[in-house]
Amino acid sequence: MQSLANIEPVDYLIIGNVTQDLTPQGPLLGGTASYSALTAKALGLRVGVVTSCAAGLQLPELEGVQVYVHPAEHTTTFENIYIPDGRIQYIHKSALRLDYSMVPDCWKNTPIVHLGPIANEVDPELAGAFPNSLVCLTVQGWLRGWDGDHRVHYRTWPEAYTTLQKADAAVMSVEDVENDETRIEEYQSYVPILAVTEGAAGSRIFWKGDQRRFRPPEMKEIDPVGAGDIFATAFFFRLHQTQDPWEAATFATKLAAFSVTRPNLQGIPTPSEIENCMIEIIPRA
Repeated sequence: MQSLANIEPVDYLIIGNVTQDLTPQGPLLGGTASYSALTAKALGLRVGVVTSCAAGLQLPELEGVQVYVHPAEHTTTFENIYIPDGRIQYIHKSALRLDYSMVPDCWKNTPIVHLGPIANEVDPELAGAFPNSLVCLTVQGWLRGWDGDHRVHYRTWPEAYTTLQKADAAVMSVEDVENDETRIEEYQSYVPILAVTEGAAGSRIFWKGDQRRFRPPEMKEIDPVGAGDIFATAFFFRLHQTQDPWEAATFATKLAAFSVTRPNLQGIPTPSEIENCMIEIIPRA
């Protein structure tokens, strides 16, 4: 964890709360911030994370990543119960809400800024706060609500238009909107580039009035947790490199497919997987 005095510039900034995920094996580190930070690090980038969690939480898994923590009473805590029709998810505790004042000054011009809320904790106004950056969104956390029993459910997103139209690219899953194609069609009209992940079926990209599908290689699935975050980070990374959403989607879809063959944070891409998925293209003049 970084003190403000020791923070150095980064290439990739992720803003979102890390989580503790309750599993039969015990609590595990999770959240978009964790998976995305480690994926960006694996891709060779200098990575910064703005997050909130319990002051005493140790984050050895994020070694090599600059993590600027705003201490809270609790760490955001999820529990997933898997059933034949999918999963039931509970949120037991929440950390602090994150806004622009919590971002260190030397990170405010980072080339890639990734907003990754997990439980509606990232201020949507942040989408318009980085004019010199490629602003990228993982929208999942803005689409989550929960009832009095802390069971997570899909909620409508009243700030969708004002948030998406300020961003350069966004990633979501069909599950985030309960397979509502009307909602997907609405969201793609707000943002220049929208990537929609569909699990083992791959992804769809909406760009400049066109839609294309990208199929992943077949893999033996061990654990799909984090695959969407790995896809998003790989997509934003390659989009920044090439300015080509189709190439970015090809790379990200392949790389995310490898991640499901290992559990939890072990699914972070390896150097050989990254090399295998990389396709060099000639930049446009």
